[in-house]
Formats: sequence, C-alpha cells, structure tokens
Amino acid sequence: MAPTEPTTSPGTAAEALPTPERPLDSQTPDDVTVDGDDKEKTEFDINASTEPHMTTAKLNKALGDVDTESPEYKERERRLVRRIDIQLMLILVLIYILNYLDRNNITTAKDNGFVRDLNLTSTEYATGLSLLYVGYITLQIPSNILMTKIGRPSIYIPCCVAAWGIVSACTAACKTFHHLIAVRIILGMVEACFFPGALLLLSCWYKKSELATRSAILFSGSILSNAFSGLISAGILNNMDGKAGLPAWKWLFLIEGAITVAVAIAALFILPDFPHNSRFLSMEDREFLVRRMALDAGESDVPGESGGAIDGLILCFKDVKVWVLAFMLTTATIGLGFNQYMPTLTRTLFDEKVKSLLITVPIWFFSFLICLFNGIHSDRTRERTWHIIVPLSVGILGFIISAATLNTGARFFALFIEASSYAGYTCILGWIAPSIPRPSYKRAISLAFINAFSQLGNISASYVWPAKWKPSFWQSNVISLTMFVACIMLVVLHRTMLQRENKKLDKARGVVGTPIGGKSTGEGAQYPSMVVDEDDIQGLAAQQNISLQQAMMARANFRYML
Repeated sequence: MAPTEPTTSPGTAAEALPTPERPLDSQTPDDVTVDGDDKEKTEFDINASTEPHMTTAKLNKALGDVDTESPEYKERERRLVRRIDIQLMLILVLIYILNYLDRNNITTAKDNGFVRDLNLTSTEYATGLSLLYVGYITLQIPSNILMTKIGRPSIYIPCCVAAWGIVSACTAACKTFHHLIAVRIILGMVEACFFPGALLLLSCWYKKSELATRSAILFSGSILSNAFSGLISAGILNNMDGKAGLPAWKWLFLIEGAITVAVAIAALFILPDFPHNSRFLSMEDREFLVRRMALDAGESDVPGESGGAIDGLILCFKDVKVWVLAFMLTTATIGLGFNQYMPTLTRTLFDEKVKSLLITVPIWFFSFLICLFNGIHSDRTRERTWHIIVPLSVGILGFIISAATLNTGARFFALFIEASSYAGYTCILGWIAPSIPRPSYKRAISLAFINAFSQLGNISASYVWPAKWKPSFWQSNVISLTMFVACIMLVVLHRTMLQRENKKLDKARGVVGTPIGGKSTGEGAQYPSMVVDEDDIQGLAAQQNISLQQAMMARANFRYML
C-alpha cells in the first residue's frame, strides 16, 4: 500500500518519510546520525529521556508516535482483534476439525472391518498410516512459499481443503494395500497446505502476546475432532452399516469427505487474506493492523515484500533456533503419538465397541479446556517456557501410571492427564513465530519446515504402539515418556538461546525502561546507542508510514518472548 505523507507533531523531529528525491541522509532527524565512515549504518542515541525508566508508550508518544496505551487505541485494537477472531479463527478451527477427521478416520475404520476387507497385516496398516506424511512433509515448504507469493490464502486454502475432502472420500474405493498407499500419499500432498498455512496466517494477524491463545484455539480443532470423531463414528457405525450394500467404514469416509468439500466452498467466502490485502477491511483498518504488527515485530510485516524465497530458505536453515524448535516439536509429537491409537487404548479398558468410542469424548474435551486455559494464561503472563514444561511433566506422570498398572480406573485417569499434555504442544506452536524474526519468506518457510520436520514424529509414532504390546503398552509408554523428557531439555536450551539473544539486543540497541551500560545521572539514564541498517529502517518507515525515529524505536523495543 502506498504511504501517505505523514504529519509533523509540534516539538518533534522531522517526520517526513524517505523518498527518491530526498534521500535518508538529507532528512535525518537531529538525534539520528549517519556515520560518515559507514553509510550502511545509522546510529540513534536514545539519551533524550528525562525519566530513568520510561515506558514504551511514553517514549513512543515523545517521539510523535500514537500512544498505544490510550483508551482510544486499545478500544480500536480490541474491536479489530475481536472481528479477526470471529472471521479467521472460527473457520480455521472448523477446517482443522475436518482435517483431523479426514486424516485419522482410518484409525476408527481399523477396528470396524477396514483391515479385514483390505486384508492388511499390522505392518501394512502402520505403513498406510505413515505414508500420508511422505507428501505432507515434502510439500509444506513449497506450499507456504506459494501461498506467500500468491497472497490470497482465502482462495488457496479452500481449494486445497476441497481437494483433500475428495481424496479422503476416495478411500472408500480402496480394495488393496496398493490402493491405500496411493490414496494416503495423495491425501498428504493436498493436506500439506493447511496447518503451516494456518500458522503463517496467525503470525500475520496476531502479536507475539496473542499467539499462544490463538495457537491453542487452532489446535483445539484437532482435539475436538478426536471428541467429535467418537460421536460421529458411533452414529455411522450404528446406523449406516449395510446401507446401499456398503460397510460402515466406507460410509465413514464418504460422509466426512462430503462435509469437508461443503465447508471448503463456504470458506471461499469467509476466510480473510493477509492484513494488508484483506477484502473485508477498510483501508484505514488495514493500515492500522499492518502497522500494529510491524511495531510488535520491530520490522515490516507484509508477506512477500522482504527478500525472495531463496533468501528466506537460506536464512531459515542457517538459524539454529529453527533446528531446536524443529526437534522440540518432533519429540513432543512422538510423545503424543497415542492420539492415533486412542480408540485402541480405550478398547483395552472397555470391551464394548461403541462405548470405547464414546468414552474418548470426555478425555478430549478435558484436553481442550486445559489447552485453552494454558494458552490464555501464557499470553497474559507473556511466558512460554513453564507453560510448556508443566503440561509435559503432567503427561510424564500419566505415562508412568499407564506403564505401571493394568488397573482400569488408574489407566482411564492416566489417559485424561496424558491428553492434557497437549497444552504444552500448543504453546510450542505459539512460540515458533515470535522466535523467528522476519523477513516474511523466512518466517513462512521456517513455520512450514518446523511443522514438516515434526511429522517425522508422526511417522515414528505409527510404529510406537503395535498391537503385539497390548494390553499394557508399557514399552510404548516408556518411549513416550522419554520423548517428553527430551522435549523439556530442548525447551530449556531454546530459552537459554533466546535469553542470550535478548542480552545482545540490550547491549546493541539499549533498553527502554532499564538503564543498560550507562551511568544514571540527575539528568536521566544514559543508554547505549542503537546501530541499525539504514535501508532496513528506511524500508520500515516507508512501509508503515511512520517517521525514522518511530521505526528505530520499534526495532529497539523488540525482544524475544521467553
């Protein structure tokens, strides 16, 4: 969007934006200096404060920026965020419910004639489960690059959703193991767009302090799908078996696939694009939301406008944080692999087929409530580490109980607390985007890569719960417990890395609110100078229609969330 000429507040430095006719060094404010020996860097000395501990809002206001703490600003922000929640989150959660139903209805079909009719061995069934992730892993990065380049997720995502609904329904036509292989690989390919694309959308619409709650709400789609799957499956298995000469498991794929296609058509008219080009917002609201995200991130946040895909790919793989997050999510995924076998686990507790399906509903509903509470509390406290470690530790306790006893009541209780450990997983999802600074292509590729890499955990989990280990599955529980311990260690490592990064930012840019590296005098605190890239700051100022001072201030205020 083209920036308009900003106004100049009385008493502030020059607010004019850089233009080709007026280069940066000809319009630099008094307290912004360009080093004559190095035109690539701009130095901004934050020593104008008369208060030793200025808040970000006060300093922004002193520099001519809008007061983000004012009632008017907060009310407008609340109104827009509420609108985004209604329009974006509701449709994403609904799609995610269907995503998990279509992907995992094979686990329900397993004990209801699917394995028998296709004459599958235990290994062939596990292979059919895991082969979905071949296409799913391979296409996630290209999909996010393509969605960023096209810039129209409102069209791209619904088309992919309709495709996987059709492919999922085609599972009903499978007659051999080879048919199953083909359908599962194609299903993984068309499903690859959704989850990394949804995470990218959330990171474009929501600030760091809002992502854990929205990640928990999004992932609640998979949790609720587990609950709904039991209800829907019980209804279909009881009422559709033999209808039109088809077994119940075929109706399961046909009905759920048809529902997915219908929702995909509706999503074409509901799902928004990115903040800068959403057709549901006025130009003023677009500018407000884009600027809000840029000030939160400390840099421009318009997808596709910062560097190219190749640059983003290189930056992604060079960032150690990306690899730590990838292994963190993978170990958590393996530990949560019991999700794929929940109907089998409840069947070891209750012999009746329908009852074993229905009993999964309260388990997953409890998990949903814990995830939601944990995500909201994480955002309010602006903390991630302990909101991941505590749920995983509770899950470890559940695995210990399951491995140590065959008592029905104890194992049923253990399933509840094991399922509640999903709260830690959703907080990991909400930690990814805030841990990976822009440019937008790097963020899009990193989100896709981390999620794709973690699917190796789903492939591994397909073999962690073999039927030969029934009914105790103690070996499976020990493996899951070990993975959670490894995940906790990676969480601590990641926090340590971010703490070091924040200390570097403190030294390089100065701290707004805390004197660092300077002496406090009666005149006020002395802060270190902030050295930044001239083109980077100029681009941020022009993109967001703010002054150079405000752009520098946004960059100076950025810190990683721990």
